[in-house]
Amino acid sequence: MLLFLCLGLQHSYSQKYQFKTSGFSVLEKNERGKWGKWSDLKLVNLLVSLDTDKSRIIVYSQAIQLFEIIEYQPTEENDTDIVYSFTCKDNNGDDCTLSIITRKNQGNRKQLYINYNNRIILYNIFNM
Repeated sequence: MLLFLCLGLQHSYSQKYQFKTSGFSVLEKNERGKWGKWSDLKLVNLLVSLDTDKSRIIVYSQAIQLFEIIEYQPTEENDTDIVYSFTCKDNNGDDCTLSIITRKNQGNRKQLYINYNNRIILYNIFNM
């Protein structure tokens, strides 16, 4: 009964969040499976939408990136960061984890990480 009550309350408080990006960078694994270096930060002005009603995150890049949220992971917080993570499937059906991280010691700067097995895409984001 408690589970149904919690799920019902979560649904009733569903929201939509809009962000803008200011830059992005990519980190990839090499042929030996070791992480390389982050690419140079490139300036980019994109819209990012988190819709908890539809359980999806959309990055409105040239090729729209749609992520279906499979699981809402527990919020993690420590002295430097607040991390909201989501287990997702992208529009190609690939598994990934998206994390929105607030950097407390950096003026509450926000970043979106899209984590795949072999690459990580980072967007610097801010609230609209």
